[in-house]
Amino acid sequence: MRSTILLTRHHIVAAALGLPDGAAASVFGAARMRGPIARDAIAQVTSLSIATVNRQVTSLLDAGLLRERPDLAASGAIGRPRVPVEINHEPYLTLGLHIGARTTSIAATDLFGRTLDVVETPTPQTGHAAALDALAGSARRYLSRWHRRRPLWVGVAMGGVVDPATGTVDHPRLGWTGAPVGSVFAETMGLPVSVAVHVDAMAGAELLLGMTRLAPASGSSLPSALRASGSSLPSALRASGSSSTSLYVYARETVGYALVIGGRVHSPATGPGTIAALPARSELLGGSGRLESTVSDEAVLAAARRLGVIRAGAAQPALATVLRAARAGSVPARELLAERARVLGSAVALLRDMLNPDDLVVGGQAFTEYPEGMAEVEAAYAKSSTLPPRDIRVTAFGNRVQEAGAGVVSLGGLYADPIGAMRRALRRVGVPA
Repeated sequence: MRSTILLTRHHIVAAALGLPDGAAASVFGAARMRGPIARDAIAQVTSLSIATVNRQVTSLLDAGLLRERPDLAASGAIGRPRVPVEINHEPYLTLGLHIGARTTSIAATDLFGRTLDVVETPTPQTGHAAALDALAGSARRYLSRWHRRRPLWVGVAMGGVVDPATGTVDHPRLGWTGAPVGSVFAETMGLPVSVAVHVDAMAGAELLLGMTRLAPASGSSLPSALRASGSSLPSALRASGSSSTSLYVYARETVGYALVIGGRVHSPATGPGTIAALPARSELLGGSGRLESTVSDEAVLAAARRLGVIRAGAAQPALATVLRAARAGSVPARELLAERARVLGSAVALLRDMLNPDDLVVGGQAFTEYPEGMAEVEAAYAKSSTLPPRDIRVTAFGNRVQEAGAGVVSLGGLYADPIGAMRRALRRVGVPA
């Protein structure tokens, strides 16, 4: 029993939410973003010596993470160094879970960070022991469908305070204290597990996957504009924030923020800060005078009931009801969503003025499900901010930001140390997945 517990703990790995800097990680990243790519081109875009590139490519080929494409070698090219390599993505997947206050998403992700499939299940409103057993069982059953891909890692993103080393979580909204999230999933799935705060995970997705989001599933993983620019890989990564600061603001049922500093998501040892209690007043939306209780989905639904946008007695109405009403011309529905946007824009301005980041990103369905409201967000932000103008950038992942965050938690270890991560992933514990 003691041996099993130690092995399970060994398979809980702190989430790696930052730009990698090791040689193997740089080579893997070049193949992920520019593949198929020849070894001399990898050396050029990573600034590594050709000897180092050759060693790392050989190791990554041996690990099964890269594959050669002799069919794409230039005509007349001699020797394996001229044979392009690319990510060997078909045999593998990682599993990401976003455990929300009401809904849990379970997503399969490939090595490019693309979502292969996603299912949703209600988050059990029970004690953490029963809830985690149920969610881990659902994840295991879901994984059993993937007969042709080998699972490598499990990533869990959720609210609350996360201890990344042990995978334990305190989540006041769910009533969880010291919940052994990492241990339960490691034992049930028999795979390495990383657990991260969901807003940190979403900021990590912008940092690590944002540049590849627009790539077609069957084509190159680098956006055409970046490829056409001829930028080297280090330059591209610097453009995404490796030498700057970025503020990520999230709003849906809860609100939160994350900071990216020097190419790494800042995760304080004592847990994330909170913006839930920032002052925010709205007669139309109600609430307690605090941001989260004013702009949450629950607050919008409560106000919609008061204004008659939602029929009295309607069974568990979703926010989609309010969105449909607004798009159908309902003035009260439009006013509610415009007011939410105004309050959010003012809050974003307050955060921006306090932290003054180089880059400002907003995500979560409060921003993305009703894009018509972004003009109101931007107007309130511009009116409230006292600093020189700076644009707001909307997340690259739209309404799929939660699954992107969970996916990057499951991939971060592989991106940071691909060889070490593969060794760890193949050292199974517990019940085979």
